[in-house]
Amino acid sequence: MDKIAVLIPCYNEEKTIEKVVTDAKRALPDAVIYVYDNNSSDKTVELATKAGAVIRHEYMQGKGNVIRRMFREIDAQCYIMVDGDDTYPMEYAQEMVDRVLLHHADMVVGDRLSTTYFTENKRPFHNFGNSLVRKSINGLFDCDIKDIMTGYRAFSYSFVKTFPVMSKGFEIETEMTIHAVNNNMQVENVQVDYRDRPEGSVSKLNTYSDGMKVLFTIVRLFREYKPFRFFFLLAFALMAVSVGFFVPVLLEWFSTGLVAKFPTLIVCGFVALAAVQAFFAGLILNNISQRDRKDFELELIRIKHEENLLLKNR
Repeated sequence: MDKIAVLIPCYNEEKTIEKVVTDAKRALPDAVIYVYDNNSSDKTVELATKAGAVIRHEYMQGKGNVIRRMFREIDAQCYIMVDGDDTYPMEYAQEMVDRVLLHHADMVVGDRLSTTYFTENKRPFHNFGNSLVRKSINGLFDCDIKDIMTGYRAFSYSFVKTFPVMSKGFEIETEMTIHAVNNNMQVENVQVDYRDRPEGSVSKLNTYSDGMKVLFTIVRLFREYKPFRFFFLLAFALMAVSVGFFVPVLLEWFSTGLVAKFPTLIVCGFVALAAVQAFFAGLILNNISQRDRKDFELELIRIKHEENLLLKNR
């Protein structure tokens, strides 16, 4: 079991990977540096090897797939995850490690948005998207995470071994954040500087398609983790539609004694029934969610015991 493992997911980062590995070794001399290559067609692997990294491979394309592989294979007391594009200075890594090892944080978020991100990042829609995602998650999940989409994070062993990776692509950061918040894990923020990619280095993130995937992921996880709130809002919306169309029919009946819009009345009835069904579905799913939370707490105890055994046998 490593004390500190630096995890670097990479896809065609020959312009920057050697510097990232070198900076990581300088900032964390006791760490093991792992570079997980995701089918690079350039010299990423060759240069990472030259810099002294341990090279491993994930052949299923997508950042989420890479992180799934990393979390399965590596055992460490503390994990530092950083992108291979040299946009995150490694001098903040030691503080993030200390938050995990000394302050018992489960996830430490490298917060770019409170420092230089909006001035360094040259893609305006990325700025808008980051702000939208942050406000959405903080509002829906009653939390105060400063940077949702950052690729610079530190994790505890307990987080890594209890995190079910479901996403295949860049929406993985959103999934990590919501998992930690929903399960009442200790999340801390460390402000880090951000620098845009150097010339010749190209982002793999598609602003529009990946942005839509992130938003759909938020909705999906809100439904899974907060089912009563999700289905209550759905029931409220359906009932509002039903009442909105029913009121004119009712007023007409009061004045004439006739129901001229009988199809509208029938549709209102079915929509109202759908609202009632959504409400009770939320109640049932909320009970299931509460049971899953209890099971998760028991799983955390088991994982902590497993970590202690690994440390004794190290």
